[in-house]
Amino acid sequence: MTPQAATAHTDIRAGGWIARLPARLRPYALLARIDRPIGAWLLYLPGLWAIVLGASGPRMVALALLFLVGSLVMRAAGCVVNDLWDRDLDRRVARTAARPLAAGSVTPFGALVFLAILCAVGLAVLLALPRLAWLVGVGSLPLVALYPLAKRVTWWPQAVLGLTFGWGAPLGAAAAQVALAPALALYAAAFLWILGYDTIYAHQDREDDALVGIRSTARLFGGRSRRFIALFYAGMMALLVLAGILAGLSPAYDAALSLPALLLVWQVVRLDVNDPARCLALFRANRDVGLLIALAILVGRA
Repeated sequence: MTPQAATAHTDIRAGGWIARLPARLRPYALLARIDRPIGAWLLYLPGLWAIVLGASGPRMVALALLFLVGSLVMRAAGCVVNDLWDRDLDRRVARTAARPLAAGSVTPFGALVFLAILCAVGLAVLLALPRLAWLVGVGSLPLVALYPLAKRVTWWPQAVLGLTFGWGAPLGAAAAQVALAPALALYAAAFLWILGYDTIYAHQDREDDALVGIRSTARLFGGRSRRFIALFYAGMMALLVLAGILAGLSPAYDAALSLPALLLVWQVVRLDVNDPARCLALFRANRDVGLLIALAILVGRA
């Protein structure tokens, strides 16, 4: 697959407000995926669940804002790390061939400098959290560094991403002083959720991945993906119910969970693994799923 094939299907959005940035900044904005904030949302939401479960009032708001900033910069940092590892592979995949490192609009040295700046901001956010959160936050770094390698050595890179993106749940629990049992249930729920939605996402690249030797659950499951995603989502909802029981939430929480559950069912029903645009749209719908779960937790605490 040549870079010219990127016109067939790409998720890069170089227009809009990105086009209004100074020319020298645009490639870095695209490298950080600022044109596509869905990844920052999905990194942020498991942490938000834990925060609204354990914190209240001004402290909840302050932690939610800190996690929002941290998610923006650390998602960007993760994208830089991923694209440094994958720049040669990205040139051979239609959806990713126009990424700045693959296309040559950002040099590896420039990406490393940008990464250092992002990590400095992320460290400042981490240091503003309680000390227990420092240790939990540092624990995520090996996963961030190793995730890009997973697709080369296992058929389950989406599981590695689940461990990585779901880390916000234990980090948020440490910051908001949530008890261990419900925190672990939230983390496990986030893991299954990510495993499901990233399998949908990976179907965009299934054919190109086969050509270049990249492994994924989309390739592993193939036409059976719908049933596996349904199982992952069902397990996620069961774990969310368990987290509510362990945290002592009211029955209103379980009732409110019906809304995100319906959105997940809609994703499974609407899934067409041979339609990249639909896969991307269904993947993006998970922002609303995560926000509705946070709302359900608030309702259960009321």
